[in-house]
Amino acid sequence: MNNLTATEIAARVRDGRLTAAAVVDAHLDRIASVNPKVNAVTVVLADQARAAAAALDARIAAGADPGPLAGVPITVKENIDLTWSATTSGLPFAAGAVPPANATLVDRLLAAGAIPVGRGNMPDIGLRWDTDNDLFGRTVNPWDPARVPGGSSGGDAVAVATGMAAAGLGNDYGGSLRLPAHAAGITALRPSAGRVPAPSRAVEPLPLSLQHMAVNGPLARSVADLDLLFSVMHGADDFDPLSLTVPHPRSYDGPRRAAVTVDPAGWGVDPEVASAVRSAASALAAAGWEVEEVSPPAVDRCATLWRQLSSTENAPMLLTPGVFPGPLSAGTVQYFRDNIADVDLLDTSAAYQNAWAERFVHAAAWREFHSRYPVLLGPVTTQPMPLIGYDLSGPAAATELWRAHRLLVTANFLGLPAVAVPTGLSGRRPLGVQVIARQHADHVALAAARDIEAAFPALTPLDPA
Repeated sequence: MNNLTATEIAARVRDGRLTAAAVVDAHLDRIASVNPKVNAVTVVLADQARAAAAALDARIAAGADPGPLAGVPITVKENIDLTWSATTSGLPFAAGAVPPANATLVDRLLAAGAIPVGRGNMPDIGLRWDTDNDLFGRTVNPWDPARVPGGSSGGDAVAVATGMAAAGLGNDYGGSLRLPAHAAGITALRPSAGRVPAPSRAVEPLPLSLQHMAVNGPLARSVADLDLLFSVMHGADDFDPLSLTVPHPRSYDGPRRAAVTVDPAGWGVDPEVASAVRSAASALAAAGWEVEEVSPPAVDRCATLWRQLSSTENAPMLLTPGVFPGPLSAGTVQYFRDNIADVDLLDTSAAYQNAWAERFVHAAAWREFHSRYPVLLGPVTTQPMPLIGYDLSGPAAATELWRAHRLLVTANFLGLPAVAVPTGLSGRRPLGVQVIARQHADHVALAAARDIEAAFPALTPLDPA
C-alpha cells in the first residue's frame, strides 16, 4: 500500500477497494519502521489521523462524496499551520505554538479528504539548504546518509520518498521544494507566486522578498499527484492579500517548444547533471516537443539579485541582537554569516530600490523568452548533493552552493512555476531536472514534466541505506 501514489490511493478509497483506515494504518506502521532511521517526521499524528480516517470511511458508507484526495496520507511541514500540533519552524522556543486555525491550503486538503499523518522536519526558519535544527535534529538522506537531504522541506521529501506519506506540503523561497525533492528522487511543484495562499492565517509584516518569492506547494511521487494536489490547493484566500485565482487547466494543448540549458550562466556543471538534462531533453523530443539548447536571459543577474535581496532583508532580523524573538541554532547563524560574507548588501535605499526595479527588466525578458519557448528545461542543481557540513565550511562553500542553485533561485526571483522531476538513478544517487514555465502557466510546466517522467522508470518508496 505504501507503493501507491496519491492518485491511486484516492481512487481505491473512493470506489471501496481500500478503506481510509487501512491506508492510514499502513502509513503509520511505515513511519514506526522507517522514521527512526531518517528522522523525517517530527510529530506522528496517529490519533488524529485514525479519527479522520474513521470519519471519512463513515461518510463513504453513508453515500457522501469523500473528495478527490480521499484517504491520502500527507505530511505538513513544521512552518505550515495545522491545529493538530505546534507550528515550530524548527525552533525550540516555539515548541508550544499551536496555531488557532489551519492555513487555508491545509483546510482545502482536509476538505478534499487528505489525512495528515505527521509533520515534516526542516532547518530552523527554513534558512539552510539542509534539514537540521536544535528542536528535532537532523533528517537523514535515505539514499546516502553522508550527504544532506536538501532543504528546507527535507523532512516532507524524505517522508514521501520512503513511503511514510503519499504527499507532503512544503514551501520554496530558494529552492526549498525542488532541491529536497531532487535529493529524494521524487517530484515537487513550486507554483507561481500567489497561486497557493500563505502558510498561516496570521497577518504580520513580511519582507518584500518573502511576499514575492516564497510559495507553498506539494511534493509527491508522481507528476499526476502534483497536478491533483495543486488543483485542490490553489486559489485566492481572504486571509492572504497577495493570493489570486487563475484557472488551472488539467492539460496543455499549446505550442510544444522547449529551451534547454545544461550549464546556466556558464558557471560550470557536473557531467552527470549535464547528462541528466540531455536525457530529459531527448525524452521531450520523443514526446513531440521541439527542443533547442539555448541560454535563458540573465541567470547570473537574477541569481545575484535574489541573493542580495534575501540577504539584505534577513540580515537585520537575524544578526541584530533582540530583533528575532528567540535563539537560532548555531548552524543557522553560521551559515547565514558565511553566506552574506560574499554578498554586496544593498545597504542604501537607492541600491535596494534599484534592485527591485531591475527585477522588472528581467521579468520582461523572461516573459518574452517564454513566448518563444513555453518551457525551459535545466538542472535543479548543477552539482551533486553536498556532504553534511559542507554549507558550514566557510564563505566560499556558501557561495559555491548558491552558484550551484542559480537556476533554482532564478525561478524564485521571478515568481515562476517550476517542477522538479527525477530521471532515474546513478548507483544510489537520484538524478533529475526541473522545468520552468511562464508565470501562471503551472499546467505547462506540469505537462512537460509528465512527458519527461514517462520516459524513465518509476522509483518506488525507498528503504533507507
